[in-house]
Amino acid sequence: MSGEDRGLCLVTGATGYIGGRLVPELLGAGYRVRCLARSPERLRARPWFGRVEVARADVLDAAAVRTALEGVAVAYYLVHALGSGPGFAERDRRAARTFGTAALEAGVGRIVYLGGLVPAGDGGLSEHLRSRAEVGAILLASGVPTAALRAGVVLGSGSASFEMMRYLTERLPVMVTPRWVRTRTQPIAVRDVLWYLVGCAALPPSVNRTFDIGGPDVLTYEEMMRRYAALAGLPRRVVVRVPILTAHLSSLWVGLVTPVPGGLARPLVESQSNEVVCRERDIRRFVPDPPGGPTGFDDAMRLALRRAHEAEATTPDSAAASPSDPSAADPAWAGGTRYTDVRESPVAAPPDVLWRVIEGIGGDAGWYSWRTAWAVRGGIDRLVGGVGSRRGRRDPRRLRVGDTVDFWRVEKLIPGVSLRLRAEMRLPGLAWLELGVEERGGRTWYRQRAVFRPHGLFGHLYWWAIRPCHEIVFGGMLRGVRRAAERAATRAPRPATYAR
Repeated sequence: MSGEDRGLCLVTGATGYIGGRLVPELLGAGYRVRCLARSPERLRARPWFGRVEVARADVLDAAAVRTALEGVAVAYYLVHALGSGPGFAERDRRAARTFGTAALEAGVGRIVYLGGLVPAGDGGLSEHLRSRAEVGAILLASGVPTAALRAGVVLGSGSASFEMMRYLTERLPVMVTPRWVRTRTQPIAVRDVLWYLVGCAALPPSVNRTFDIGGPDVLTYEEMMRRYAALAGLPRRVVVRVPILTAHLSSLWVGLVTPVPGGLARPLVESQSNEVVCRERDIRRFVPDPPGGPTGFDDAMRLALRRAHEAEATTPDSAAASPSDPSAADPAWAGGTRYTDVRESPVAAPPDVLWRVIEGIGGDAGWYSWRTAWAVRGGIDRLVGGVGSRRGRRDPRRLRVGDTVDFWRVEKLIPGVSLRLRAEMRLPGLAWLELGVEERGGRTWYRQRAVFRPHGLFGHLYWWAIRPCHEIVFGGMLRGVRRAAERAATRAPRPATYAR
């Protein structure tokens, strides 16, 4: 981190996708940061919360915005009313005028705005893209030097456009698509977007204009989906284009297939009928390209997917390791599908006794539920070329990271606290089993969680097909572990034996 104080930046939209990732980048570049939010309490879980100032304000409240902008050198405008229902464009216009006027009155040195790429001529724009362009024009006319960056699809876990593409590609081996899948676009990795946003804070006062930003690849949506499938290890997708599928019908289709909210999906789908390719790259005259050059589509996909093979993308009190990673503050529908079966129960036994039962699981001790089912699952796995359940354990009582436990492997171990096993049987996805001990309210609690990340449509079908068995297998396991710990706790301690 730079030790130089480079001035105070205000970030609107800090609870959102770009804003939440921009804050730590600004802090790392040596800027002080003030976050403007309608609900500042939503920022408390962010790992950088204690390093920023927070101002409570709605961007339509002129007095509150004017106060929040006091002493600010650079103001980032990253809010929009997309997904808020009818009339969002007028709300966007009012908010932009309010913000621009307040920034001028407060003596702000620069506004930096992120909007959307628009095609030449601006004809036939979707309402979403038209609104983003109008907001940029309003800020450019505010009297405060403004850099209005314009980007197309932003590639990174949590980005609405990326998530929509991810879910459609993963869940549909055969896709019936409208004509817009042949529309060209110039996607950009989220880390490159942040690089340019931070760089714009140091632009000279004379710069008041738009800048197109994009990655090095120009692709159609169909090409992006096919390349995503290849990088994610999915079979080649069959794409059937249907010219009569309107934007409205497409948005209903997206809402049915993906968890992206319909109010957000519809304007995004409508915008995809517009070709969005950079018409200039003048940003390079003022902000150099990111180290190593702009990120290509395939590399951006690898960054976005690299956490997909983990049981946890994030934890509530942690930051993403990279802007492309999922964040704990992303919407619940972001980050790809992860099915879970979570169970817990109080146990009438000391924590150390419960832990001994957990650490001794598998092998000759079994899995404390429906032994026949576990044996059958192991046998099926052997038949399809998997490892089966014959491997047992290295030690009947102690585990270490990397040990095998039947058809699982120890991925993470915190002695006395938690054990995470990663499945090595043949599955249409990735699976983990997490077992833990917790002291709560003077009692011992056993926690158990199964996690499954499906791979393709068959992975989803597999989870829902076996879900009726969860109560038998996982419910029985919870009860079995609890009984074993309580029995162990009631046994009389053996007397010590000394050699003479």
